[in-house]
Amino acid sequence: MNIVITTLNSKYIHSALSLRYLKSFSSEISDMDIAEFTINQNADYIAGEIFKMSPDIVAFSVYIWNVKQILKICRIIKIVDPHIKIILGGPEISFEKENILDDIPYVDFIISGEGEETFKELLLALTEKKEDFDLIKGLTFRKENRSFKNQGRDLIKNLDIIPSPFLNIKKDELKDKIVYFESSRGCPFNCKFCLSSTIKGVRFFTIDRVKDDLKRLIKAEVRQVKFVDRTFNADKEYAMEIMNFIMKMNPQNMNFHFEVTAHLLDEDMLEFLSHVKDGLFQFEIGVQSTNEKTLETIGRKTDIKKLKRVTKRIKSYRSIHQHLDLIAGLPFEDYDSFKNSFNEVYELRPEKLQLGFLKLLKGSKLREDKELYGFKFLNEPPYEVLETDSIKYKDMLKLKTIEDLVEKYGNDSSFENTLEYVIKNYYNTPFDFYEDYADYWEQKDYHKISHSKRELYRIIYEFYKERISDNIEIFNEILKYDYIFYNKSSNFPEYIKRATGVGNINKKHDILKDEEILNNYLHDYSDMPTKRILNIVHMETFPFDIISFIEEGYKIREIKKDKKDLMFVYENGVMNKCKVFDITKIANKYEE
Repeated sequence: MNIVITTLNSKYIHSALSLRYLKSFSSEISDMDIAEFTINQNADYIAGEIFKMSPDIVAFSVYIWNVKQILKICRIIKIVDPHIKIILGGPEISFEKENILDDIPYVDFIISGEGEETFKELLLALTEKKEDFDLIKGLTFRKENRSFKNQGRDLIKNLDIIPSPFLNIKKDELKDKIVYFESSRGCPFNCKFCLSSTIKGVRFFTIDRVKDDLKRLIKAEVRQVKFVDRTFNADKEYAMEIMNFIMKMNPQNMNFHFEVTAHLLDEDMLEFLSHVKDGLFQFEIGVQSTNEKTLETIGRKTDIKKLKRVTKRIKSYRSIHQHLDLIAGLPFEDYDSFKNSFNEVYELRPEKLQLGFLKLLKGSKLREDKELYGFKFLNEPPYEVLETDSIKYKDMLKLKTIEDLVEKYGNDSSFENTLEYVIKNYYNTPFDFYEDYADYWEQKDYHKISHSKRELYRIIYEFYKERISDNIEIFNEILKYDYIFYNKSSNFPEYIKRATGVGNINKKHDILKDEEILNNYLHDYSDMPTKRILNIVHMETFPFDIISFIEEGYKIREIKKDKKDLMFVYENGVMNKCKVFDITKIANKYEE
């Protein structure tokens, strides 16, 4: 019997952990293949590719981002071959009522909850043609044109009974992919918007099992290992042992993503994290809101003061990316309250501020309590809240535009100093800036088209001239600095004015051969030919001391108007990818 287990990932670079768990747990059943597609592929094409595999059974892993396409694929498959058995499982389908199969007659079975044991028992029943489905816990099935939902299945207590899904990785199967990984299941917290609140307690894989799997993934040269543990640092010692193991393995060109709770990071762990190499770890920290009433209502336990201290400390290490999450549309969070939450989190300057919108997931407590808070939402994926008793639709639309600009500008370090200069000198708060910029953005209809990075620089330059128009010369230099620092390109935008100086002289070769330059700034490149060094450096003249201006907080009245010649040296670090040196005294020797 030919079995295909499949799903539609959100991106090609992603890989599905659920499919590999199902296959590994049912490994003694032969003729089982994994087929991964993406939501960007046409449903008709996917159905055709699955059909060409001549399956007797097709099992889909279903999420909010792929459910619509999967149901269409199921219909196509069932039309062309009614004998193919179709199984659905996953979080988007686990919380349906018994009559769901009446609404989707082209699906034969639905698996609820953790699927490994239920899936294996169902496959054995189908392959052995016993069809005693009523004995399989966690299964909904159709019998005599009626739907039956069996008793739920207990959670797997010993997670190590699930064979590793990474035991037999084929060559290049996961190379350069984002691989989802878990060292635990469950969460110690009970946030009412999250499905993890439906599962009590936390269960862990043994540490040796985790280490063995991480070794395999490091050997497979995956791009990123994304831990899906809801609170990775729920057990401090366990988390530190995993991170320490990764650090000792010293993988190259790999990144490890963890969801952590900031107020659980104590001094011992913070000191440990200070030794992490650049770009190895990435932390996602769910703040969601700083409104105490909102946090209490959703069951979110957060020490905001400690969270701020911890994230600032980690920021100071300049080696760990931090992603801080906010959610718009939560109970009692009105527009002004969200503005305050936004400002408090933005001021922490995380590498990424993820501004999301509340989704009323099936099975979540907030979905059950939707009437209490006046949630208005479209009851189809992704179930995103449109407005509440606290915030109206028009304000949610404003936040949508602001979210887009935060992603384009605030979450892209390429505009770091430009934004800081503008906000600190011309706006009371970061939110005020984004609100004004969003208004300008929509007035110009920029929200209707896509934009290149180069175009984003031009738009903010035009915005500054139209909305602020003060100290344009200073703004020009700040924008120029960011453009050079974050873009290794000699192709300058025509609107950025450049001063005559080291960037324009014909003595760059002489400067790069200067012993003082080589000894003090380019020691690692001393054996490299000058022509090659030219490809990793850029020299530019600024009419004032822009380094001091940045370091001292962008204070216009305190500008030191001394001409400065700077050399930018581009490196390959993840967070520290460019170094800047003041070479004014040396450059002066070579100016004509």
